[in-house]
Amino acid sequence: MELPDFMSYANKFSQTEFVEKIARIAKRAGSKLVYAALILYYTLQSDKVSKADKAIIIGALGYMISPLDVIPDAIPIAGLTDDLTVLLYVLKRVWTGIDPEIMQQAKEKLAKWFDEDEIAEIDHLFDNE
Repeated sequence: MELPDFMSYANKFSQTEFVEKIARIAKRAGSKLVYAALILYYTLQSDKVSKADKAIIIGALGYMISPLDVIPDAIPIAGLTDDLTVLLYVLKRVWTGIDPEIMQQAKEKLAKWFDEDEIAEIDHLFDNE
């Protein structure tokens, strides 16, 4: 899958819309997508991350929030595949700047929406992208 120009979606990102969308789509999106999004969201708030990485993260999260992306979210299963692809791409790019505490914070938030079996899927975050 060719990645879209997700940086053009940077203006779509807002913290409020991010939280609302994650809560709304959590179960349908699956634990991998939500975990990747939460890691990026919490990383965005870190003062240890460069401005360039923050810009990339904002673009990816804006892409996820936007209803106007390559594959519309309303299309069952496939609709969130492009979102996951973009999130994982950006997550790999900024991975070295991610604090283990951020990953733990994201896991704790997952427990609000997913059971233990579903959370176990995040152990293979980058498998089968």
